[in-house]
Amino acid sequence: MLVHRVFWALAFLLILLAARRRWSWLVEVSRRPRVLAAFTASAVLLSINWVTYIWAVGNGHVVDASLGYFMTPLVNVALGTTVLHERLRRLQWVALSLAALGVLWLTFQAEQLPWIALVLASSFGVYGLLRKVATLGALEGLTLETMVLLPAALAGFWYLQASGSARFPTPDPATNLWLLGVGPLTAVPLLLFATGARRLSLTTLGLLQYLSPTLQFLIGIWVFHEPFSPLRLVGFGLIWAALVLYSVDGWRRSRSTAPALAASA
Repeated sequence: MLVHRVFWALAFLLILLAARRRWSWLVEVSRRPRVLAAFTASAVLLSINWVTYIWAVGNGHVVDASLGYFMTPLVNVALGTTVLHERLRRLQWVALSLAALGVLWLTFQAEQLPWIALVLASSFGVYGLLRKVATLGALEGLTLETMVLLPAALAGFWYLQASGSARFPTPDPATNLWLLGVGPLTAVPLLLFATGARRLSLTTLGLLQYLSPTLQFLIGIWVFHEPFSPLRLVGFGLIWAALVLYSVDGWRRSRSTAPALAASA
């Protein structure tokens, strides 16, 4: 699955680049070793995140994976305040405190080191920071990342085919279509994420990411019927309360700044 994500995401991105005729950046990047090194690091983080998530979903740990993405915004906020020196308002601090308590409660309820969640949170959190400060745009940056991963994907594909561990194309046409579909399904959300990372504060970006693990959590419970203790609902409730507070703070701030912007216009 990881190999196919790299293959077809890159194919989809190259089609987009061809349609927009945006190739000049490749020459410029080849002359800037620091940019190549930064995107190599982000590509490695992205692959770690992908393979961990794929393994978690395939082995009945969708709820544990959702915990990792609940933790990711806290990593983003920590990086935003310490590395980028972003400032938080009082209600934002209260929201973050509630979210942190919720994550701590969920971790405590797991009764073991939540390694899946920790790997997912740390890898995607640092990835978000690298993409925020990246010099390339969303399309160019993601294309470069998948290009960096392509040699390893080719080696993995050859090994899996030679050993008989995997087969493509498969006898099932529907499976082939799903594998081809992981290209745009992978690329489009990451393009939107990279665009948002450059336009939003890392704190705002982090808290918006609570939407994804909430959906993962609901899928894990209702679709895959994974076990879920009622005590864990306390942790999720604290996180959802944090989201409400953060939304209220954003709404109040937009209401207060709108008259000032109208007056200045």
